[in-house]
Amino acid sequence: MTSLNEVALPGLARRLPVPTYNRSAVKTGIVHFGVGGFHRSHEAMFIDRLLNRGGPQDWGICGVGVLPSDAQMRDALKEQDGLYTLVLRAPDGTETARVIGSITEYLFAPDDPGAVIAKLADPDTRIVSLTVTEGGYSINDSTGEFEPRVPEVVHDLQPDAVPCSVFGLITAALALRREKGIPCFTVMSCDNIQGNGDTARKALVSFARLKDATLAGWINENVAFPNSMVDRITPATTDADREAVSTNYHLTDAWPVVAEPFEQWVLEDTFANGRPPLQDVGVQIVNNVEPYELMKLRLLNASHQVMSYLGYLAGYRYVHEVCSDPHFAEFILGYMAEEATPTLQPVPGIDLDAYRTELLHRFSNPAIQDTLARQMVDASERIPKFLLPVIREQLQLGGPIDRAVLVIAAWSRFLEGTDEHGAPIDITDRRLHQLQTAAHAGQAEPDAFLNLTEVFGELGQNPRFTAAYRQARAALKRSGTLSAVRDLTDQSVSTRRTS
Repeated sequence: MTSLNEVALPGLARRLPVPTYNRSAVKTGIVHFGVGGFHRSHEAMFIDRLLNRGGPQDWGICGVGVLPSDAQMRDALKEQDGLYTLVLRAPDGTETARVIGSITEYLFAPDDPGAVIAKLADPDTRIVSLTVTEGGYSINDSTGEFEPRVPEVVHDLQPDAVPCSVFGLITAALALRREKGIPCFTVMSCDNIQGNGDTARKALVSFARLKDATLAGWINENVAFPNSMVDRITPATTDADREAVSTNYHLTDAWPVVAEPFEQWVLEDTFANGRPPLQDVGVQIVNNVEPYELMKLRLLNASHQVMSYLGYLAGYRYVHEVCSDPHFAEFILGYMAEEATPTLQPVPGIDLDAYRTELLHRFSNPAIQDTLARQMVDASERIPKFLLPVIREQLQLGGPIDRAVLVIAAWSRFLEGTDEHGAPIDITDRRLHQLQTAAHAGQAEPDAFLNLTEVFGELGQNPRFTAAYRQARAALKRSGTLSAVRDLTDQSVSTRRTS
């Protein structure tokens, strides 16, 4: 058995592809916050591909962790010299694997915040990229304003605080760059948020303004924040994944990444200090990302929400299980075609009918073993960003909302804490107490759940939405999840036949 590290690469090359470039010659040009599975299956993979093809050697990645849990990644990557195995599993059960080498450094901010700031302030650092989750930007979904509520952010806003949050560290580094006359870097969000670059700008400039208004103005004027759309289904690594890498490749890897073969990255060509030639390795560089990001957020990401609460209540635990149920498959396709697609803009080069069909095929991949639980973490951040915009636009259009509203009803039922078979549900959400209090109150007063303005904003006052919600809750209580799904699907089929 071979332990994965730099010394082992020549021997490993006989078993699977490994970096062909001299990693010791690669300079760090990108600092990335949030080195999870998705970053390593996506951005880091694209950079590795670029380096393997002889691209510029000054775009290596320095990963940064800021959360206590990131210490595990620090330790794993340190032992493996930043290397890891990327395994792609196709629906037919075949898989391919390669070793990725583009992460050449890793810094754990709690160990040494000053080292992180110094790396960010280094003139060689020209891009700072982020996968800090939908809730990591401290933007209130109802108001669209920066709302410092994360304890680390609140800490960093205190006078003379040693930075520990993503935006605290970035702001401190930009202050140094301004002081020393070093050109700005680009802040490149890779999170699933509409206008993720605009959101990153809002968060960083707002944070900086609370520290130094003059610095905030300089950041707003000089730092670039490209919007992007990113896509590759990447479930959390399991012990079974580690064992499979060991068995299939005779390789000990503490933190491999398993993902689907599909990949997509659409990136706005707005950079302050240069960028890698990513167009050479399959990234779509465009002037306007919005049509692509709306397509992905309202079809793929929203569909994960559409299937998860209903599917979990019915007893399913994996994405592919839900999508293999013909009633759920028809329900999901119906949501995408009838409710989400009418809210989209034309998407250059994309056949939306084919895209929807491909999505269901990707969701149905049993080799990925993607859990519904993963899709439901921090639902109070995801649902307002992915699903509620569809409901809002359809209310304005006078279009259908029944499937999306049934999902909201299922979410409130899910928050009661047990599925329809009485099995307890383990829920992870930063607003959990508030959500469960409202969900339980909703058993007596159905609209109580919708009065959570932090989540629903003005929607809770919309008569059509509230009436549809009451009807959906009643249907779930009367006949159960599967019957409610089947009834809506049957109604849709009947309507199409008679129209």
